[in-house]
Amino acid sequence: MHYLTHFFTNIQSWQRTLIIAGGLVFFWILEGLIPLFRFRYKKIRHAGLNLFFTFTTILINLIFALLIVKSSDFAFQRHWGLLWLIPLPGWLFLIAGLMILDLIGAWLIHWIEHQVKWMWKFHIIHHADLWVDATTANRHHPGESVFRAVFTLIAVLVSGTPMWLVFLYQSLSVLLSQFNHANISLPKWLDSILSLVIVSPDLHKVHHHYAQPLTDTNYGNIFSFWDRIFKTYAQVPKDELIYGIDIYPEETDHNDLRKLLSIPFDPYRPPVGGKFSGKK
Repeated sequence: MHYLTHFFTNIQSWQRTLIIAGGLVFFWILEGLIPLFRFRYKKIRHAGLNLFFTFTTILINLIFALLIVKSSDFAFQRHWGLLWLIPLPGWLFLIAGLMILDLIGAWLIHWIEHQVKWMWKFHIIHHADLWVDATTANRHHPGESVFRAVFTLIAVLVSGTPMWLVFLYQSLSVLLSQFNHANISLPKWLDSILSLVIVSPDLHKVHHHYAQPLTDTNYGNIFSFWDRIFKTYAQVPKDELIYGIDIYPEETDHNDLRKLLSIPFDPYRPPVGGKFSGKK
């Protein structure tokens, strides 16, 4: 516990970057060894588009970093927040902190984005990916990255988490998001066991189905039990899933950077009839 606290208290920017890059490389290799779907697509080009949004996400997070650090220091020094209501042993403090940050900073804002139309339009580009893989994890419009950074800030103030725990949460959040978006096929028994606590690949892929009501399920990022608690949990066989979003059925809509950036400012498109296959 002391080592964990010390490491994330003193973690350097290059180490956080290495976590992101290392996770992507690892899951890219794994996707080649145990793919869920045999996509026929230009993997490098697809990754390049998604990495653009990864870089914009990192930039937004850097802009908010000072505010989050100041807020964390303010709460920690005054023992302000839910974590300080009663004395907790170190291990329980860590788990409780991760749970609060995940609930508010990931699950809640994700759920809100699906309920509020103008926020949903920023979130659409994440769902518009026809080839969900590890690089999809950070495919977020810069506007959505702002929403998520604001809710991370709120989560820090509500919980009173020290900055080392925020850094730990952000690292786990990135790795778990890459893991549950990765185009990998785990043994059913293993995925089922993992999904009891964390968001597994089979569980999150349901969220990327092209149409409601499945689009509005399985919002979790780290912990899977939030969806069970709030009754947004769903399970569907993998071979029944179709990636993408039904209001943008054309492949060009999903891969044109200018179109993706402009989606929040376009007139709302009603869903189209019929199905299209995301398994290209």
